Formats: sequence, C-alpha cells, structure tokens
Amino acid sequence: MSESSKLEEIRVAAVEDIQKLKVHSHLNLELIEEVRVKYLGRNAGLICILKNLSQLSPDVRPQVGKIANETRKMIESEISALRDNLVRIQENQKLVSEKIDVTLAGRTHDLGSFHPVSLVISKTEEIFARMGFGVEEGPEIENEFYNFEALNIPKNHPARAMHDTFYVSQNVVLRTHTSNVQIRVMQNKKPPLRFLSAGATYRHDTLDVTHSPMFHQMEGLCVDEKVSLSHLKGVLTAYLQAFFGDKTKVRFRPSFFPFTEPSAEVDISCVSCSGKGCRMCKESGWLEVLGCGMVHDNVFRAVKYNPQKISGFAFGMGVERLAMLKYQISDIRLFFENDVRFLKQFRTAL
Repeated sequence: MSESSKLEEIRVAAVEDIQKLKVHSHLNLELIEEVRVKYLGRNAGLICILKNLSQLSPDVRPQVGKIANETRKMIESEISALRDNLVRIQENQKLVSEKIDVTLAGRTHDLGSFHPVSLVISKTEEIFARMGFGVEEGPEIENEFYNFEALNIPKNHPARAMHDTFYVSQNVVLRTHTSNVQIRVMQNKKPPLRFLSAGATYRHDTLDVTHSPMFHQMEGLCVDEKVSLSHLKGVLTAYLQAFFGDKTKVRFRPSFFPFTEPSAEVDISCVSCSGKGCRMCKESGWLEVLGCGMVHDNVFRAVKYNPQKISGFAFGMGVERLAMLKYQISDIRLFFENDVRFLKQFRTAL
C-alpha cells in the first residue's frame, strides 16, 4: 500500500474518531487525550510516515509530505477545538453550580463589645485628656510604704481599718487603691504633673449587690505651683458634666481623707430623678460619686517635694460606681459574671 493510501486511511479514521468524540455523552479530557495519542503520539502511523519522508523517492516525497502535514494539522486543530470547548463547558458548569445569590441575606457574626468598666475608663481618660491629663500605671501588688505610709497613713492609723487589706506577706499587700501610682510617679518625676491612673484594687469586702473584694478605681493628681481648691472644683465639675450630661448639678461636701487636706466628697444630682428625690437617691436628690482634696503636705514630704513651693489636688472614684450610675446597673456582681446577654448591651455605649 502506498504512503498516500495509508495517509487517506489515517485521515478517514481520525475524522471518524473525532466525530464520535463530538457526540460522546460523557466526553472528558482523558478520552480526547487517547485520540490525540492514537494519531499524533510518538508511535502513531502518521508520525512514522513524517519521520520516514527522507527515505521516499524524490518524486513522491513532496506530495506525501504535503498530505501528511495537512492531515496532522487537521487532527491537531480538531483535538485543540474539542479540548477548548470541553474546558469551557466544564467552567460554565462550575460557575452554575457555585453561583451565589447576592440578594440573599448575609451570614452575620456576633460582634464583641467593650466591658462597661473599660468604657468608663476610656471615656474618663478621653475627657481628662482634653484638660491636659496623661495616664500612668503602677503595680497591683504593693508594699506598705506606697499603699499606706507615703499617703500619710502610718501603722496603727485608724484609717487602715477602713481599707480591710489583703496581705500577701508581712509588708506586702494587694493595693487597696490606685493612689500608690501617685507616689511612684512623684518619686520619679518633678512638677508640673497632671495624670490619671486606673486599675484593679482589692479590699476584704463580702460580695453583694454593691460590694466586691475586687473592683476598679481611677485616681487623678495635679501638682504645680499655685494649684488651688478652685482648680479642683472646676476640673471635677467639668468632668462630671461631660460624663453625665451638662445639666448635672455638682456639690462638694467636707470630708476626711488622710492624704488630702482639706478633703471633700462630691455628689451629683440623681441620674434617675434629676434631683427630685427617689428610691435610688433615698429621696435626697443627690448621689455620691467620688472623693477629693488638696494633697497633704506629708505626702509631698514623703516624695521629697517642698510643700512651701508647690501644691496639688487629688481625687479618686470607683469605676463600677460610675458605670452603675451611667448605665443604670443595679448589681455590681453583673460586671464579673461574664454573661453575654449583659455585656452585649454595651456595643454602642460609647
């Protein structure tokens, strides 16, 4: 059989096999590859003819070479078209099966929220920052000097009984207030000073609606030349009205704290009845929110400041107390129970 006849048989067979692929109900890339190898593989008849063209006589070589190349190009073209078409069909099927209806409601995820204690601290720091106050930190485990002596509360002082302290060892305590930070900062920095400190404090209280053995405090200190009680009243009034609302009334009552003289307790008009009198304020129209006063000379001497040249004021407040008033929370225990139903109410509190 001549080479031309062999090529014709190969062409007819290839066309027939390619046509079968076109109508195959389960066409895949493996079937297409089988046909490609059959006619264009290394040992395929068509490829063998092309390899042996040089052995043909010069008078038939051009004609056989032309037919062979045309046949190879035809098969390559048909195979390539089949493969491209199959890939396109598979991609379309995948798009259909994986399509997403963008009009459907999305999957929602529960968002976290700040704890109300964190919200109060953040809001307070923001308000005082506008008045030039920075933020300082200190240790929760403290020695008696920083927690008591330097704050004009020496051993056997009656005020120590008010604190009901947790002792870690003989002279080491869990701090009963954040005032220890004031002493540490004044020891390491010189006036003028203006800062807040916030953190956990500890006292041997029984857990109930209004008491907890662990709670949070914020302290503020301002030390400079010619700082007066008027400055203290102005700063705290501005803060309380920014925190509770500009219509909040503020009053100062004389009190006693070992580390300030004179000392005062600060009340605001009741957040529930606006000062008219109700159960929350025990019909008085006022709610106590913090304590304050002018820094005692003995405190300045403990940190080697000269009380003849400088003066200052300090104030302290319970963070949970402020949060309970701000957000109308009736039980301090809710702050520590990690109840998501309670906490998620504060997602938009700021």
